[in-house]
Amino acid sequence: MSSSNFSPQKSSSSNELSPDTKSFETQILKVNPNSITFSSHQLFPTISDPQSLKNLQLAAHLIKHNKIVGFPTETVYGLGGSSLSDSAVTSIYKAKNRPADNPLITHISSIDQLKRLILSKDNLEIPDIYLPLIQKYWPGPLTILLPVGPNSPISKLTTNGLSTFAVRMPSNPIARALIALSDTPIAAPSANSSTKPSPTLASHVYHDLNNKIPLIIDGGPSNIGLESTVIDGLSTPPVLLRPGGLSVNQIKNINGFENLIIAKPNANSKDPVKTPGMKYKHYSPSAKVSLLYLNKNSINFSQPIQSLSNYLSNNLANNFSTNSSNLALIYQDNILNPNNYSSYFNQTKVLGKDINQMQHNLFALFRELDDIPNINQIIVILDSNIKNNLEAMALLNRLNKAASIKIDL
Repeated sequence: MSSSNFSPQKSSSSNELSPDTKSFETQILKVNPNSITFSSHQLFPTISDPQSLKNLQLAAHLIKHNKIVGFPTETVYGLGGSSLSDSAVTSIYKAKNRPADNPLITHISSIDQLKRLILSKDNLEIPDIYLPLIQKYWPGPLTILLPVGPNSPISKLTTNGLSTFAVRMPSNPIARALIALSDTPIAAPSANSSTKPSPTLASHVYHDLNNKIPLIIDGGPSNIGLESTVIDGLSTPPVLLRPGGLSVNQIKNINGFENLIIAKPNANSKDPVKTPGMKYKHYSPSAKVSLLYLNKNSINFSQPIQSLSNYLSNNLANNFSTNSSNLALIYQDNILNPNNYSSYFNQTKVLGKDINQMQHNLFALFRELDDIPNINQIIVILDSNIKNNLEAMALLNRLNKAASIKIDL
């Protein structure tokens, strides 16, 4: 699940790709993240591996010429293009088949770059409320909303014409190096087909976007596995717009964010959304997903849990799935003994022991099961107590968006 030894046919580890290529025979080029270092006051990275430097320079050339590139971040793989270019942003929407009213997050390599290339055009500064937050969590999986000035160079297609834009500084050294070498703010949603699980490996990007983009940088698996946390500090009190790689408690521990409130996405609202993940269906595998919560008191490792067995039997009887070869199980570790249910499932997968593991594994497991022939339903089983855990908000947000059935057993 976490292998990075992906080498599809027609890919290359050399720089044979033309930056001006029009017909996309998608190439995959490896970059070693351990070869990249940023010092505390360094705007541009030191890259010790010559091949990694060469591959990043090619990717940066593409970005500077308004092309789009798949690349790793610490959250998930992104599909990046200049956030200042209508042409690049249009290419992103087209490659993903993404609704054009779903704004994109701009990625920067440094605060200097943010100020120099964007904010200085309107003599703007980062609002004071954000300063302790970004001092603590940038670079990292934190996105903030900033005002769009009248002279802002950011494409209106990036922001969907809103008065704010979303921005973050990734901590993944490959992502940050690409942005620095191109010296271009990069608009980058997840590098997947719209509505599908976000990619955490280069192979996931290739699966969805082969022949749609010229280049994918393979930097190994994403560390976090879920997208960034998005905060609107321009509102009073501040609002969490999308849970993600930083937990609610981590945000609330910062001065000025103690009274953080949590936005409730409304898929039926006609109002424009401020950030990705608030409106449209997301994160869904091709297989139907059912999310089941087990009461901890019913957990039994020696015998099948009656409520679960009843549900599975009825599930089969009601033709949600015709037989066990169509069903897959993803379960929270230590909540059940999968051997008690082997007759129901073609595949059983452990989601993880703790929140971090479960977040990291979720999308990769969805994609792994989607690649197995005949699997048309995935049942995810969690301890019902997880719903009271603020640390699990991002995980449950993604599962609730993916699942068409949610049941407490």
